[in-house]
Amino acid sequence: MQIEINGESAYAYTGGKPFDAALPCVVFIHGAQNDHSVWGLQSRWFAHHGFSVLAVDLPGHGRSAGKPLPSIEDLADWIELLLEKVGAGSALHTGDSASRAGNTAKTVYLVGHSMGSLTALECAARHPARIARIALIGTAVPMPVSDALLGAAKDREPKAIAMINAWSHSPRGTIGGNTVPGMWLLGASRRLMERQKPGVLHNDLAACNAYTRGMEAAAALTCPVLIISGKRDMMTNPKAATKLAAAIKDVKHKSLDGAGHALMAEQPDAVLDALRGFIA
Repeated sequence: MQIEINGESAYAYTGGKPFDAALPCVVFIHGAQNDHSVWGLQSRWFAHHGFSVLAVDLPGHGRSAGKPLPSIEDLADWIELLLEKVGAGSALHTGDSASRAGNTAKTVYLVGHSMGSLTALECAARHPARIARIALIGTAVPMPVSDALLGAAKDREPKAIAMINAWSHSPRGTIGGNTVPGMWLLGASRRLMERQKPGVLHNDLAACNAYTRGMEAAAALTCPVLIISGKRDMMTNPKAATKLAAAIKDVKHKSLDGAGHALMAEQPDAVLDALRGFIA
């Protein structure tokens, strides 16, 4: 599905079903140097079980045009523009009081991974009117990025991609473990990252590193929150996720044994089960 936002074409995968604004909507937001394809299992399940799905390619990523946005705040506002453009969260019945008043209904669920988790957090805090719930996967607040990784992302991108892949997978994930026979987790992740445009990785990592509003946004949330962490995550420390959970009024924290940062690839069924229990 192609959508024009701010004069640029943006792509969202709809899970194999046409988008229907009358249904509750699950928006999947990928992490740094990724695209919509990281949500293959989760997006298709929700699309075939009563939800509309938008697994987005953020600006400058995947099939979306334009330059990558430089801050988490800009990404959060872009998600709100997307929701407005497609009518997600509009009143489900044209005759109801919300529709007559010109208001939105809280029927949008944001699911974000890593950089996408910060985007979902900030969007729900800044634009709460249509957001029913948010799920933050592989998250940490703050989300600092080392000088070594930032420097490599700017000047030696292949090295940065190798560093991220090494840190994003649990020990089991580095030697196999893909639920699809014959597929290699690290190889698939590397190829996905290599498909992105030059400069995107440094932009994304810099945006995560510069984001300082996380705890403020967490305190401002008015919707329930699910946090999914991997106990072997070396990119976003699970202890930071625990600290974030303590700052949120209505939160559930699910920790997956043996999982690294690439949770949707390493433990796709466990991630889907947690999302199903929280959203569906």
